[in-house]
Amino acid sequence: MRRGIGILAAATTSIVALLAQPAQALGHDDPLAGKARFYVEPTTNAGRQADVWAAAGREADAAHMRALSKVSQAIWFTGGTPAEVRTAVRQTMVRAAKQHAVPVLVAYYVPGRDCSQYSAGGAPSEAAYRAWIDAFAKGIGGGRAVVIVEPDGLALLPSEPWCNEGGGGTTGTPEDPARVDERFREINYAIGALQRLPRTGVYVDSGHSDWQPLNDYDAGYGEPRAQLGMAGRLLKGGIAKADGFALNVSNYRSTDELVSYGIRLSKCLRFRQKTGATTCSDTDLATVPDDPRGLTHFVLDTSRNGQGPWTPPADKYTDPQVWCNPPGRGLGARPSTRTGDPLVDAFLWIKRPGESDGQCTRGTAGPEDPEYGVVDPAAGAWWPEYALGLAQQAAPPLR
Repeated sequence: MRRGIGILAAATTSIVALLAQPAQALGHDDPLAGKARFYVEPTTNAGRQADVWAAAGREADAAHMRALSKVSQAIWFTGGTPAEVRTAVRQTMVRAAKQHAVPVLVAYYVPGRDCSQYSAGGAPSEAAYRAWIDAFAKGIGGGRAVVIVEPDGLALLPSEPWCNEGGGGTTGTPEDPARVDERFREINYAIGALQRLPRTGVYVDSGHSDWQPLNDYDAGYGEPRAQLGMAGRLLKGGIAKADGFALNVSNYRSTDELVSYGIRLSKCLRFRQKTGATTCSDTDLATVPDDPRGLTHFVLDTSRNGQGPWTPPADKYTDPQVWCNPPGRGLGARPSTRTGDPLVDAFLWIKRPGESDGQCTRGTAGPEDPEYGVVDPAAGAWWPEYALGLAQQAAPPLR
């Protein structure tokens, strides 16, 4: 027994030494090359729920939760001091290395996060954010990892019509343009710091197929004022330094729709980079060769898109909030690098199924969600019955 403990200690020491090696010692290694195996946490909300329901005699429901608990999900890092995040990331890397698996990590701490909405927060300043990102990168070290950079960070800029000093969805004058420039600097810095790691794939979040258009548009302040489209946001955000972009984080758009949008976005990026153009029309996109070697790749969050997006009843709600705990949705394709499209590097479960999107009222006086007759849990809180519904409606089915 003592000999076994010694072997385990030596193995752990070797893993930590590997993670700590400098970039020069390891060389470049694509963590999504081939048939990557993704890290699965040993203890999860779904696993604990399975135990609770099994004890209560809900065996079928418990089986769904056990199956859910065995699927790889991203690990989100949303705050803490630099020392704390470095330690937390390093611990995840050590556990993943023991499984010979690739962890998917989410950096979610940009200042002004979520525009004062359900997941509001972030670092108190640009300097604090840089220190946090540096610590995050040190936690990864020389290990293999995939990092999703700042969900909504580019798709939800401080210049949105309803994202101002009043917060909370109040429409009015946008924030100081300096805040927007700061956001682009922060995303650029995060991509650069993470991309220097030798075995880390870096994908910057880019919203989804039903959100930002490719090209600039009227921001809707009652006067003509250009708002950057997604291609412009990615170019200013530093996509040229990243391995690619991520789509559908925490959303429900169908895979076919996302692939189509992602290809168009990738071609638009290529066209603008090659020609210096500021827009890209359908005619322009048709001139871009279908060569994955010259196009920006992307990953898809398929954690909850098995049934596609929700279509609410016509005229039932003034604001149906189709992105917020929509009913009847299901788990999607399992995490895999076998995607069937050369531009799609992986299907990933970035949003953790069963965690609430927030307290949705769908334009009613609330506080209950009219679709469920209860007050939804706060954003990020575990919601067992919603998790069960996702598992029951999974496409393909859970095994």
